[in-house]
Amino acid sequence: MHRLLMMAGALCAALVMSSGAFAQIPPDPNNPNETVPEVMPFNIPYGEPISVADAKKVAAAAEAEAAKRHWPMCIAVVGPSGDLVYFEKMDGCQNASVSISQHKARASAKYRRSTVVFERLMAKGQYFAYLATLDDVIASRGGNPLVVNGKLIGAIGVSGGTGSQDDTISQAGAAALAPATASK
Repeated sequence: MHRLLMMAGALCAALVMSSGAFAQIPPDPNNPNETVPEVMPFNIPYGEPISVADAKKVAAAAEAEAAKRHWPMCIAVVGPSGDLVYFEKMDGCQNASVSISQHKARASAKYRRSTVVFERLMAKGQYFAYLATLDDVIASRGGNPLVVNGKLIGAIGVSGGTGSQDDTISQAGAAALAPATASK
């Protein structure tokens, strides 16, 4: 029995010491993710959550632009945590766009970037396929952060048209807060 325990202990020790060799994966020179950036990208500091009044102002500007173009849209405004603050569904907007607009706004706020960033990275191919595994990501343009005085106060998400139509309306809404400080 003592001999069996000694052999089992030796085998375990050998496995533990050799496991480091299996964990080592050499860098792939073709993978752009292997480069470590010097600064943190999209590192926008959080501010106070957007007020309901300002959320309505953002949505009204987006709705006015959509109405001018005769594009029925769903418009969602969220706070920095991605929680819904205000929502508007224009007459004629497709039902699927209710949740899609909210998803775009939520992803934009949580990740502090426009959702077009995810769309463009995923289009680059296999090295960005990991994005689909991140919680709450949506790779469709139309979600844009709301930044005032350099701080993220929320985000707007728009859905109902093509990606470029959604993004046009979303940007019109974001610009309503403070054209000089609203950021994409």
